[in-house]
Amino acid sequence: MLGPATYCIWTICTLLEGGVVVCSLTRHSFRRYLTLNLYMAASVMVSVGRYFVLSRYGFDSDQYFYFYYYSDAIMTICMYFALMGLYSIVFEELGAGTYVRTFSMLLLGGTALFTFGVVHQAQDRMVTKYVAEISQNLYFVGLVLTYVLWGAVLKLRETRARVVQFVLSTGVYFSLSAAIYALRNLYPNYSNLASVLMYASQITDTLLPLAWIYAYLRFDDDARFAPARLAVIPR
Repeated sequence: MLGPATYCIWTICTLLEGGVVVCSLTRHSFRRYLTLNLYMAASVMVSVGRYFVLSRYGFDSDQYFYFYYYSDAIMTICMYFALMGLYSIVFEELGAGTYVRTFSMLLLGGTALFTFGVVHQAQDRMVTKYVAEISQNLYFVGLVLTYVLWGAVLKLRETRARVVQFVLSTGVYFSLSAAIYALRNLYPNYSNLASVLMYASQITDTLLPLAWIYAYLRFDDDARFAPARLAVIPR
């Protein structure tokens, strides 16, 4: 059963996710960072859905288990679209938007085929070990994509402060999430570790919208870092 601290962090995270959308609207940047804002809006809806399923069926119910892990996998795929939005922004000056959109569709299709293949082979076992494994793999791929994007930011001398903040915070989010899933799979029988990882996962989910709110409130679209503040990569 979830305790008061868990509900408190959960509520704060949901409010922060909604706050990202509100900040983007007030700063007139909703369309500029459309995929990021849609991801946060979807995250709020998933959070509300999880609470509804939890309150109706209970924490230990199969319904909540299914809803939690399947919604987590879906939200990770949604994060891919958010990443592709960042890719489009970083590469927009090179006129590579078409290539980015094509890559995003291939990535989504590949992820869907991979997921279908695992479901088809595992069948009823999907609801146990395989759901967590798929989510872990999705987070790992997202982590790799974020690091590739950060490499592009450095190589292209990207100095737009808000874009840099989005990329960095997304990289930290995927890194922590992938590590949490890996630890869950490595030590599935340690109940004390499971409790710690649950809180760690909630705090990680809270850090991402907090960082994005900071990016919206702290920086304007035209704000830029001095080039010297970014790592220099030889051409």
